[in-house]
Amino acid sequence: MSNISKLYSGVAALSDVSVEILPGEVHAILGENGAGKSTLMNVASGTAQPDGGSITFEGTPIGVLTPAIAVQLGIAIVHQHPAVLPDMTVLENLQVALPAAVLASGTSLEATAQALLADAGLSVHLQDRVELLSVAQKHLLEIAKALALKPKLLILDEPTAPLGQGSVDLLFERVRRSVSNGTAVVYITHRLAEVRELADKVTVLRDGRVRGSARVADITDDELLAMIVGRKLESTFPPKHIGSPDDETNFSINGLSGSGFANISISARPGEIIGIAGVVGNGQSELMRALAGLDYFTGTVAIAGKTLNSRQLLQEAAYMPADRHREGLLMSLSVRENAAVSALAKFKRGPLLSRKRELGTVAETLGSLAVKAASMDSVVSSLSGGNQQKVVLARALLSEPLLVVADEPTQGVDVGARAEIYRILREVSASGIPVVVASSDAKELEGLCDQVIVMSRGHALEVLQGAAISEERMIHAAVRSTTRSVSVVADESVSKHSGLRRFLQGDYAPAVLLVGVIALLGSFLFSQNARYLSDFNIYSVLTLVTALGFIALGQTISLLIGGIDLSVGPLAGFLVVIGSFFINDDKSVVMIVLGFVLMIVVAAVIGVVNGSLIRFARFTPIAATLTVYIALQGFSFLLRSSPDGYINSTVTGIIGWQLGPVPVAFIVLVAATLVTEFFLKKRRWGWKLRATGSNEESARRNGININRTVILAYVATSLFAFVGAVMLMAQIGVGDPAQGVGYTLTSITAVVLGGTSLLGGRGTFIGTLLGSILLVQVLNATSFLGLSQMWQYLFQGLLILVAAIVYSVARRNNKRRKTSFALR
Repeated sequence: MSNISKLYSGVAALSDVSVEILPGEVHAILGENGAGKSTLMNVASGTAQPDGGSITFEGTPIGVLTPAIAVQLGIAIVHQHPAVLPDMTVLENLQVALPAAVLASGTSLEATAQALLADAGLSVHLQDRVELLSVAQKHLLEIAKALALKPKLLILDEPTAPLGQGSVDLLFERVRRSVSNGTAVVYITHRLAEVRELADKVTVLRDGRVRGSARVADITDDELLAMIVGRKLESTFPPKHIGSPDDETNFSINGLSGSGFANISISARPGEIIGIAGVVGNGQSELMRALAGLDYFTGTVAIAGKTLNSRQLLQEAAYMPADRHREGLLMSLSVRENAAVSALAKFKRGPLLSRKRELGTVAETLGSLAVKAASMDSVVSSLSGGNQQKVVLARALLSEPLLVVADEPTQGVDVGARAEIYRILREVSASGIPVVVASSDAKELEGLCDQVIVMSRGHALEVLQGAAISEERMIHAAVRSTTRSVSVVADESVSKHSGLRRFLQGDYAPAVLLVGVIALLGSFLFSQNARYLSDFNIYSVLTLVTALGFIALGQTISLLIGGIDLSVGPLAGFLVVIGSFFINDDKSVVMIVLGFVLMIVVAAVIGVVNGSLIRFARFTPIAATLTVYIALQGFSFLLRSSPDGYINSTVTGIIGWQLGPVPVAFIVLVAATLVTEFFLKKRRWGWKLRATGSNEESARRNGININRTVILAYVATSLFAFVGAVMLMAQIGVGDPAQGVGYTLTSITAVVLGGTSLLGGRGTFIGTLLGSILLVQVLNATSFLGLSQMWQYLFQGLLILVAAIVYSVARRNNKRRKTSFALR
């Protein structure tokens, strides 16, 4: 890469950066958070386009580099924040990211996928939804995807930050194997020890510029640190607390037990920092969550002589989670809002918040942590990982807590920022507030903490104090442990019924629920009136279902990509109005065919307009489709001020053709549902839709063309609305500008009842079909029971409410850890 420059909102992220990566060599890129490392690698992998400079790969200049082209060239990247798709399964994540040839190389798809995961040291079920994986497992999945490509250039951006030592050793072995086969490796890290162990050459960035390059063997750590931070660091860790044996205890836990840990006891004096050590996954995170009041526990937690329960800890403790994206930050809010959200009571002036007080206090705190952001009102997602972590720490400090609980507080943070975080934690502890730190970096605990609990299988093996705290003692205690006090056990119900549990966590559980509700309601109505199952009623109900069903199938596509289409109802009515000018009894066959063709063309154009407004004009989906909604409704009344233009009776007869009591059109709807469901789950078209809705940024990094996917999705939505309009045209038999509008909300209702998420990424067409059946069944039930129209709307509202509650509760429960810990 030569003379690469990249600007964001006029601010230079990279300025005239040149770097050369050679085959068979590990090239480390170092620098503080915000130095430009990840931006440079995004340029190298095609995720970001440079504003200046050139890229040459294997001697060939590359004009425009995209993620898809990068994969074709043999460039693979493991992003600092894994480009995984949380709403999709592990297998589907592999299928989206990897060329089909890679997964087709083995005896079977499943066997090949499992082998790829095993090569990265990841042991999970292929059908597990990725949102249920731990942070470390998501990183291993990202590593597995990169290694599977057998790349010529492998870019690793902070790959070891959340990994335990075993996974780190395995990764390094895989990297060395790749290098020996001629692969060029770029390795971004904040850990100098890893540079010494793995890298051949090192380049340092600071403030978006290259500050120096050297062979690793030819440069000292002090020289590297001076280039990284622009100054010489006297010491990474602040001096430890020097107390007196006579000091009173201000923090103690006694016999603390919970899910994943048992009988943890320790006490500390003011100024002491307690560390939690051990191999990742041995109860440390569970203990930290309990101390933060997030999980239930038994035993006692006392601060300054006062015993606190879970509810009190939840209110009084400040928690810094290991996964800052999922648990630590509100990614769509600003830096200021994230920092201030836990301390709003401090900024009150009477019943209102004082903006001036908030800005002053937040600015002072962010300044003390040296947070680098364009402004306090910048969206927090735009910050580098280390600066995001500082915002999490700022929120903790502003809340004035009784206890600070920090789980992996320096994960993904550069050496300069680490020193700042260590200093702040030490100052907090010195002020009398207890601080508990869990870290997978034993060296960090050695330098920072006054006491360290070494955990294994949820049990405290040893409590190290003073001079006894050393990396060697911690690792030795953890790896030599034979205790079985608390062990990770596969709960028999989990292992025995894992298939059932996995089904209940999947997309089809709502469909099964709907089948039961439809059957129960049908049985009740038949018991009240035997005519409910008459041929006439079955035909009438299924005809109504068909019109709604086709429109709802299209709505499902929009919701799957994380959008919505409010224009489908007016579009269906507008298409009927257009058809009423061509599909009449006095028109020729050619004119009738022309009418249908014109309806299809108009539908496709409306889909392109909706998609373009969203992707290129930057309208929100609601704003874009609401604009089109109003326009279409206006055009309908311009063309037909009142119902007119009767539809050809032969055409309506063909559309309404039936086999017994079942409309042929309904059979077509069922077939269309099954075909689209197959493509949704088994083909790249469906994976692209769900990937876009699950996480747009990750989808783009996986090589998906987001603009094209969204526009085509809205075209498909409009084409399904066309088919629904054909059914509506046969039902009403006339061009009525007032018809069709109601299908907008009813189609959304049907989709939501079917279990499709309003946030995108997950859902089924089968569930949508069943949701449409249930809605029409409820409408039909009000007639059979002699109820007014009010009851129709009441029942529909109750259905939506119940569905929202059931699905949200189920989704929340599914996020809980599936591994259970039991006391033996």
